[in-house]
Amino acid sequence: MNKLITLLFLILSLGCSNQQTGEGDRIIKHLESQLDYAVKNAESLATSELISPRTSENGKLKLVKTRDWTSGFFSGNLWMMYKLTGDEKWKETALKFTLPLEQEKWNGNTHDMGFKMYCSFGQAIKYTDNPEYREILIQSAKTLSTRFNPVVGCIRSWDHNSDKWDYPVIIDNMMNLELLLWAAKETGNENFKEIAIKHAETTIKNHFRENYSSYHVIDYNPQTGEVQHKNTHQGYADESAWSRGQAWGLYGFTMLYRETGNNEFLRQAERIADFILSQPGIKQGEIPYWDFDAPGIPDEPLDASAGAIIASALFELSTFSDKQREYVSVARNLLATLSSDKFLAPIGENEGFLLKHSTGHKPHDSEIDEPLVYADYYFLEAIIRNRAIKAKDE
Repeated sequence: MNKLITLLFLILSLGCSNQQTGEGDRIIKHLESQLDYAVKNAESLATSELISPRTSENGKLKLVKTRDWTSGFFSGNLWMMYKLTGDEKWKETALKFTLPLEQEKWNGNTHDMGFKMYCSFGQAIKYTDNPEYREILIQSAKTLSTRFNPVVGCIRSWDHNSDKWDYPVIIDNMMNLELLLWAAKETGNENFKEIAIKHAETTIKNHFRENYSSYHVIDYNPQTGEVQHKNTHQGYADESAWSRGQAWGLYGFTMLYRETGNNEFLRQAERIADFILSQPGIKQGEIPYWDFDAPGIPDEPLDASAGAIIASALFELSTFSDKQREYVSVARNLLATLSSDKFLAPIGENEGFLLKHSTGHKPHDSEIDEPLVYADYYFLEAIIRNRAIKAKDE
């Protein structure tokens, strides 16, 4: 009798595994077809300057120049499709959209070097052995490090809006530190690592409220390092929790722990996760509204990009934390929602973007309920991380 029960269990388990594999294959084929369309769409509109898809504007694909902070994500999406399929055509296509970004390695007018260069050339170096890509990334890290002020203890984010801020640092900047930590390992130059760690420590000190939600912008006095203002520029109000900002923090501190092993960063990531998971519906896989405190909920725009970033971050955080089971469960719930018909665009629609219903900058009435290329990036990364966890559990 026990043997019969065991046999039935194995049959049922195999059936469930095959069903999950089949569903996964269906999603990957869907993503391949949609990205095929996206590449053709982008190539038909590209110019010598406008090279990378960012969003849809008035129903048409919007391409941006290399200096735009989102310019590295589309090539990153293509590299991840190569990872998911092993098809050489994705590698070749990814290179076409990666190589034009090389000139950005000298662009010291932005903190977004990590977004642009590590999401493109950082992906490329995983799948190629071209030493030129390594040098491009190292120079990018050198350029980024010039924006660090040791008195403040942070990398300066924006150079614009000088009427509002003297030395603005945004929570998004946590995402650019991975480039510096990679460069430190590659070169042995500890200065890169020291800058990244100091920036993260200063961010813990000044960006977070008692409940571990974060402000978007902290304005420092560049001469004294004192905090002058605390704002939430892209959220509903200064004291509100802009959902993508919370996602950047979660992802950034998880990555910092992976790269440094510093338990302070792990604790910070877990505290941010606790705040995010305390928001209504998140544990069940509901995609966040653009701001957790937006006054018109449930009639506020959603932000699929925040949901994708949170899912990807939680998958990684689960590999370090005692709360592994909870984090994986929530991440898979979010991933299932993003893969549903509500968010996953039909093939040949949505201007080639994978996900619908993201929000870029609601207070400026910009990119509201539109596709965003970085939502696709972290969605694909979440799929890859989920696969890695499943493979390890089998």
